[in-house]
Order: sequence, then C-alpha cells, then structure tokens
Amino acid sequence: MKKISILAVVIFSVILFITSCEKKLDKVDPNNPTAKGYWVTEKQALDGSTAIYNALIVDGTYMRSFPGLTDSRGDDFYGDSPWSDLVLTGQFIIPSTSGPVQWIWRDHYQVINRANQVLEGVGKMDAAIINADLKKRVLGQAYFLRGLAYYNLATTYKIVPVITSSEFNKDNYPATATEDVLWNQIFSDFQAAETNLPVSYDNVTGADKGQKGRATMGSAAGLLAKAYLYRKDYTKAAAQCDKFINGPLKGVYALVANYRDNFKDVNENNSESLFEVQFKEDGGSVDNWCCQPTADWKQWTSFSITYAMDGKGFSDYLPSRWIYNEFKLEKTISGKSDPRLLATIGSYEEDDNSITAYGGPWTNPKTNIYPRKYTNDGLGKPYETIGGSGINYRVMRYSDILLIYAEALNELNKTAEAYPFIQQVRTRVTLPDLATTKPDMSQVQMRDQIAHERALEFSIEGQRINDIIRWGWLYNPAKLAELKTHDADFNSYTPGNEYLPIPQTELDLDKNLLPNPAN
Repeated sequence: MKKISILAVVIFSVILFITSCEKKLDKVDPNNPTAKGYWVTEKQALDGSTAIYNALIVDGTYMRSFPGLTDSRGDDFYGDSPWSDLVLTGQFIIPSTSGPVQWIWRDHYQVINRANQVLEGVGKMDAAIINADLKKRVLGQAYFLRGLAYYNLATTYKIVPVITSSEFNKDNYPATATEDVLWNQIFSDFQAAETNLPVSYDNVTGADKGQKGRATMGSAAGLLAKAYLYRKDYTKAAAQCDKFINGPLKGVYALVANYRDNFKDVNENNSESLFEVQFKEDGGSVDNWCCQPTADWKQWTSFSITYAMDGKGFSDYLPSRWIYNEFKLEKTISGKSDPRLLATIGSYEEDDNSITAYGGPWTNPKTNIYPRKYTNDGLGKPYETIGGSGINYRVMRYSDILLIYAEALNELNKTAEAYPFIQQVRTRVTLPDLATTKPDMSQVQMRDQIAHERALEFSIEGQRINDIIRWGWLYNPAKLAELKTHDADFNSYTPGNEYLPIPQTELDLDKNLLPNPAN
C-alpha cells in the first residue's frame, strides 16, 4: 500500500509561504524559486497538491490542537490539564489571546493559501504541460482541501474571511464573510472536488497511481453531505448520501468488522474511510509542530500522548462519566457491553476481561476512566512518547454517511426509512434490531435515538460539539439543562461561546476583520 508522501515537497511548501515579492531580476534564482516561475511541469503540479496535505499534519490542524479543542467542547470530553487553555476551552471561557486558538486559525489558512496557489498555478497549465486527467485530479484535491479547511473554520469560529486568491497583502486584508457566503463557498468547493476527483487512485495514469490518502470522489461527496446536514438542508444531504447507496459510489465503502480498526496505525485507509490525514511515526529529525517543512521534517501525531491515561501519557483530557454510562445503557445480543466502549474508553472492566492497560496490569484506581481511541493502548507499546505515534486521523467514515442519511430521512418525515441505516451501524457491534426494540418511533423519538447513536459511534472524534450546535441544544433550556448534567463544563456556558473566539492577534492585524459571538 503506497501512502502519499509529504517530504518531497519541501521546496514547493516554501514557495507557497511566499505570497508575493518585488521583481528585481529577469532571471529566476534556482535556489530561491518563486510561485511565478514555478508552474512549468507536471511534477510540480502534483507536488503542489501534495504540499497542501502537508499543512494538515501540524499542530493547528490534525496533529494535536484542532482535535483537542474541538473534542473538549462536547459533553463526552473535558480538559484535565495543567495547561489552562485546554481546560478553559471546554468550559467555554477561553480568551481570544489563547495560543492554540490562534494556531488553529493560522494553520487552516495555510491550507487555504496553498490550495489557492495550486488552483491558480495548475489552473493555467495547458495540455502541453500536464495530462488533462491529472490536472483534474490536482485541482479536485485543492478544491476539497480548501473546502475542508473552510468547513473546520466555519464550525469552529462561525464567521471568517473567505479568501479565494493568493493575491492579497497587508494593505487589502479581506473582510469577514457572512455565514451564507462562507457556507456557499464550502458547498462550491466540495461540489467542484466531487466532479473532478476519481473514485480511487488504483487505476489512474500518473505518478499518483495507487497512492492512499489523497482525496477521492467519496471524500468530497461525504463532506458535502455533512456540510448540508450542518446547514439543515436535509433534502440535499439525503441526495448526497444516496450516492453511496444507489449511485456512483455504491459498493465502494463498507463498515469494517472490528470497530477499533478505525483508530489504529494498522488497517489504515480501509473500506470505511472516506478521508483520513496521513501520519507516520518513523523518519525525520525536525518536529512538525508548525510552519514550513524541511527535508528532515517528521510526520508524527502528538494526539496519542496528549489523550493517553495517567502514567502512560499526558492525560490532558478525560471522557465524561455520562458518555461512559451511555455505552452501558444497552447490551449486545450476547449480553455483553457495547464493544465500542472499550475501543473508546480505557476502563477497568472485569466483566469484559479488560483489566490491563498498555499490555500491563491496571495501575490506576479502578474507578478511573481515560480516552483509549487514537491512543496506542493495547497496540504493543508500554507507554506513549512525544512523536511516537503514526495513527492516521479519520476525518470521515462510512458510518457517518449511514447516520447522516438516517437523520436526513427522519427530518424529511421518512422516519420508518431511517431504521435500516441506523441498524447497519448497530449490527457491526452486535446490538439488537432497533425496529424490534423500539418500533414505530415518532420523528421526535427518532431524533433522540439518532443523537444517542451518534454519541456512541463518534465519541472523541471531534463531532459532538458540532452536533450539539446544529441541533440547537444550547439554545433549548431543557436540552442545555441536560447537557449540564452530562458535563459540568456546560455550567459556565454563555450564548455565543460555543465557538472559539477570533484570535486577538488577527483582530489587531486586520481592521476589516469582525469579532464573532465568542469575542
């Protein structure tokens, strides 16, 4: 299996860091190339697309801070760290001067800047330079990654500038876009990506043949469904999901038999994965926390040590007792606990013969619970180390398509049609037939059931706070009261603070930038 490699694009990544320079010589210095003189070969086009992926493996995107600050705002997770930013984020009182808040902004706009330059540079290449199909694939990936970055920014900050050109400087910084403009850009980017991308790279012609990790048609179609769902366009969300059931993506994706295979460093890019960020444990000598890569740049994730239990890692976050109990509400058809419990949460479970951690005896108090998903607990390592994990981050899985489809159908008053799609997710973990245990649910009852199913399936995957926001629970007094019983962090929630504040450094720099409700 050939994964996409990011280390071959160091020079291009540096080029993308430079947005403009004054022309002083007619000749291009080969040691200091510029964007203007770069887009002249097919290889440069492919390297350009690869450089965008490079920006997904730094602190402010998927290496650490973005997943952590997103997870901590849900009711299934909370900060338990001496680093106050991680605790205050979950309590909805993080200041706009927070470092991680700024890193998320910085690194997602790095993705956008690189995507814009690829769209501009490769878009101008003619058939004498680049194969037409490869050009479509390169452009499709740039659209997808820009759409993903804007989706993350929209769900994190609510309102942000929309930048679709690399031609701007400190004298003409863009203004904050309206929510409609922002979301229309997200829709447009995912639509363009879906049109341009292949179902897979197994049979393409070019240097990217067989590479795993590049965005596909399914990546774009799935994220577009998710974006429509967030904006409550249930008709379009359902139509997108139907492409996986009856359309061009039928049979391409399937649930893997072992739920935890989705969160290990083996069996990556599997049949359930629509898109995942590629990490690698070995190689390199320069940490990939941020900024521009070098030839010795590492590609590891710091996610595992951040989440790992006391004595094995930093234990900066803990699962809530509520989500632990939620897993216990229903037994499998053989009378056991939901297997997703121990794939998600490290806990002392005598009934399930889980009384070890990291291959040794459980040394923490028996009543303590810790995150296990995305850690190396049980995967052959005695403890976590900084830079010691290469577990890919799964941005979207096929189970999400099934539950999005079920939710959209329910909201379109087709509640009975939602059952089979939910049951596929339940059957994987041998839970009983929902149509038998809870037949003929009303639309309202099904909403609550889907909320329960999503909590269990996607706990500690950066989804819960986005679900809570789009369902309107924070502005529903009864639901907000319920959230407070799930997680005490919600006691300090005030309206608007479900989002991270716009970084103060950005507000100081860009006078056209507006604060958001969290500022």
